[in-house]
Amino acid sequence: MTQTIPRPPGPGPVSPGAPPGSSPRPAPEAAALRAEGLTWGPKRGLTLLQPTSFEIGAGRILAVIGPNGAGKSTLLRLLYRYLRPRAGRVLLDGGDIWAQSARQVARSVAVVLQEQPTDFALTVGEIVALGRTPHLSASASGGERDAAIVRDVLARLGLAAFTHRLFGSLSGGERQRVMVARALAQEPRLLILDEPTNHLDIRHQLELLALLRGLGPTIVTSLHDINLAADLADEVLLLAGGRMLACGRPDTVLTEDLIARAFGVRVQRRSLDPGGKAHLTFHL
Repeated sequence: MTQTIPRPPGPGPVSPGAPPGSSPRPAPEAAALRAEGLTWGPKRGLTLLQPTSFEIGAGRILAVIGPNGAGKSTLLRLLYRYLRPRAGRVLLDGGDIWAQSARQVARSVAVVLQEQPTDFALTVGEIVALGRTPHLSASASGGERDAAIVRDVLARLGLAAFTHRLFGSLSGGERQRVMVARALAQEPRLLILDEPTNHLDIRHQLELLALLRGLGPTIVTSLHDINLAADLADEVLLLAGGRMLACGRPDTVLTEDLIARAFGVRVQRRSLDPGGKAHLTFHL
C-alpha cells in the first residue's frame, strides 16, 4: 500500500481547527543545527555512536533512519542535551548547547518522545500549558501571554475542543498530537521527535507527518518507515551500527546500495507515476 503525506493547501503553517480568520502568534525563528564529531558511549564502555557530523538549515526537516540498535535514539538524546557527548559539539545557530544552562536550552529545543504515559491525571489544556515551564520564573505560574500561547497552540493543532478532556481518555493519535502541542508551547526553534509514528495506525501516521511539515521550527525526527522519511524530509541521515553511512537529500541517501548495507535487505525502486517520487520495496 502506498502512503502519501498530504501537503498543506497553501503557504504557511498547518492550522487544523483554528478559528476562521484567526492569525497565529508569530513563532520564534527556526534555528540552524550543526553536529560536530558527536561521539557517545557509557563510561569505560563501548562507543555506541561513532563520530557523527552533519548540518541542517533553519526550518528544514531531517529524518534519522537506521535499523534497531543503529544509534538513532542516542543521537537524538545528544541533540536535546539529555546525554553529554564523549566528544564533539552540538551547535544551535553557532552556540554550543553545553555552554548554556538546561533552562536556556529548553527555551529553544523541545522534544517529543516515542512512549507517552497514559495515566496523566491532567487535562489536555494542563499538559500543553506545561510547555511554558522553561519560560516561567521560579515563583510564576504563567500569565495572560502564556495562556494565549496555549490557546493558540490548541487551536492550531485542532485540539481546542479537547482542552478539558483527560489525557488518558484520548486515542493514541490524539495523545501524540497533544504532546506535539506541549512541545510547540515551548516556542522551540528546534523540535526533536523520537519515532513519533510508533504505535500509530496508517491514518494517524499520515495526519501527524502532514502536521509536522507545516509547524515552522527546524525538525529532527527518527522514523522507521523509509518511504515516509523520503516523503517528509528535506534531508535524511542514515545510521547503522553506531556509524553514519550518509546524510543528504533523500534521493542521494536512500539508494539500493546504502539501504542494503544498513538493513541487510534487497531494495527495488519503482516510480508511482510519471514524474512522481520513487517508492522503495524491500526483500530478503
